[in-house]
Amino acid sequence: MSQEQVAAKDATPESTGAARDGEDELGEDKPMSFWEHLDELRKRLVRSVLVFFAACVVGWEVRERLLHFLTVPFVDAWRDQNLPGTPSLHFGAPAAAFVAYFKLSMIGGAALASPFIFYQLWAFIAPGLYAREKRYVIPFVLFSTLLFVGGGLFGWRAAFPISFGYFLSMAGTVGGDITITPTVMMGDYLDFVAQLLLGFGIIFEIPLIVLFLSIAGVINYLQLIVFGRWFVFAAFILAAILTPPEITSQLVMAVPMCLLYVVSIGLAYVFGKPPTDAQRAAYKKRKEKDVSQG
Repeated sequence: MSQEQVAAKDATPESTGAARDGEDELGEDKPMSFWEHLDELRKRLVRSVLVFFAACVVGWEVRERLLHFLTVPFVDAWRDQNLPGTPSLHFGAPAAAFVAYFKLSMIGGAALASPFIFYQLWAFIAPGLYAREKRYVIPFVLFSTLLFVGGGLFGWRAAFPISFGYFLSMAGTVGGDITITPTVMMGDYLDFVAQLLLGFGIIFEIPLIVLFLSIAGVINYLQLIVFGRWFVFAAFILAAILTPPEITSQLVMAVPMCLLYVVSIGLAYVFGKPPTDAQRAAYKKRKEKDVSQG
């Protein structure tokens, strides 16, 4: 029997199946076409939207509790400024309160549906990952949800009191003749709250995003260190856009963002793929140049 016949005999269905499994484990199974990717994206988006609207229904049922929770910093700031009357929100049109409550239910729905949405995001990108990377699905969904909701809670606890205290401090009597009275509209209040909650929720995802990209080999810790000075600049620009025009509230957003970036560098160093020799040499040369110029 020739060597070719022996090799053909050894290629049993079990062995070929194991080879296919090995290919699947390495992520080298049949690639998806462009239209298959679009179809997969459509499925994930449809599922996410359906679950989001179902969560909005739940948020609508508890809208008054959500409103009470989100107005706690506003009420405390009102009382700290010793403003007359009872803290109140207003609406200027018959349907304005309904629209404001609908926005509020969307805020609650986004927080409630975030685990499922993050899972759909992971399921969409998972076909392009190795089998060992696909095992991170549960930690990814868990930590992305905790960071998103935790960022919103941090903004509610730290940034909201400072922002509302600054805004309401502008009320009072001017020159003994003019009285400035805060008349906060319900819709405007919820728009402002939603903007800050979303901003803090997104920036708290920075370590997780950087960790994922570093594990995938897209970035490494040396690239993050080099980009650090630009990130600090971008962090303060973003904080100036998302927060009131007051330095304290901007620092409340920008400083945690920079600290999260430092944590991201550490995570990329520990868990990410190491830089190449060329990248190390370029970083060393850049560092020597900065020292010589300094």
